[in-house]
Order: sequence, then structure tokens, then C-alpha cells
Amino acid sequence: MLAGTGIELVAVSRLMEGWEVEETGETLEENATLKADAAVEATGMTAIADDTGLFVDALGGLPGVRSSRYAGPGCTYADNVRKLLEAMRDVAQAARGARFRTVVVLACPDGSRRTFEGALTGSIAERARGTGGFGYDPVFVVRGGVTLAELPLTEKNRVSHRGAAFAAFAQWVAARGERGICPCGPGVRY
Repeated sequence: MLAGTGIELVAVSRLMEGWEVEETGETLEENATLKADAAVEATGMTAIADDTGLFVDALGGLPGVRSSRYAGPGCTYADNVRKLLEAMRDVAQAARGARFRTVVVLACPDGSRRTFEGALTGSIAERARGTGGFGYDPVFVVRGGVTLAELPLTEKNRVSHRGAAFAAFAQWVAARGERGICPCGPGVRY
């Protein structure tokens, strides 16, 4: 998603074995910031991190910021989907609205940060469909009545919440040009 930006991404886990950050924030923004700041602290390098949540209208916004652990500690994607479908079992089709949100945080070694967002509106299917993607993709219905798991990866990236957030980041990087992405000095790019 960042092709053409001149940015080389390296996973912190490749630099430091066993690196992990506990997501204790109450919002997507807090969790993405926790991860980005921890990566800067661990590496001394500029970092980007994201957090994503599924917000279901009929469930008062659940699973929300706890989407990846909705079914409890140690749960799998399949566990989360099962719990969501069970919670939505008696919800009418017209009331199954939902949206995915992604927040991307760029954190610089000088302490400055920049935030980018993306969202995708859809609804929750009555059953899982499709084999692509991960997480809630098999039950998240987008325009045309298909789930994210039924879309080819290139199409999913083009329309998705995560794709929109990273596209906003890439546009901002392109607009910065030779100024770099952090105010650590002219032309500095990490």
C-alpha cells in the first residue's frame, strides 16, 4: 500500500525477537499511538503503527477497539466471528449496519506524531462467505452485496478502511517531498 513512497518498512519483530505491545488503550488512536511510540523507543527510528476496529450499530459499537479479542483472551478470528454472528442472530437485515475504522499513527524520534484515518461502511452478513482476507472479512458486506472475503486482494485494498488510512498517509508523504516525513531535519526520511 506504500509502493512508490520511497519508504522501506521493516517490522519491529524482525529487529527485535519477541517484541510485542499490549493494546491497553480505550480508542483506536490510543492503541496505534502506544504501538508507534513503543517502536520508536525500541529502535530509535521513525515508526508507523495502526489499529483497526469493527463497530456494529446494533451492538452499540461493539466489538470496537477490542475487535481482535472480542471472544476473550487467546481467541481466534473464527471465535470472534462466531461470537459476532451469535450476537447478531435476531437482528433484522435493515439494522445490521457496521463500519470498520483504521487509525495509522506516524511517530518520530523527536516526539512528534501524525495521525491518518480510514473508514468503510457496510453491514454484517447472516453467515460467513468467502475465503480471502482475515478477521471479520467473511461477514462484512460491502457495496454490491459481497463480503470483503469475496473480493480480490487488490480490490479489497482499494476500498478498505486500512487502504484508505494508508492512502492518506502515502498522499501526505508525497506532499512532503524532500522535506521528509519527520521534522528531524531537512531531507531526512526514515
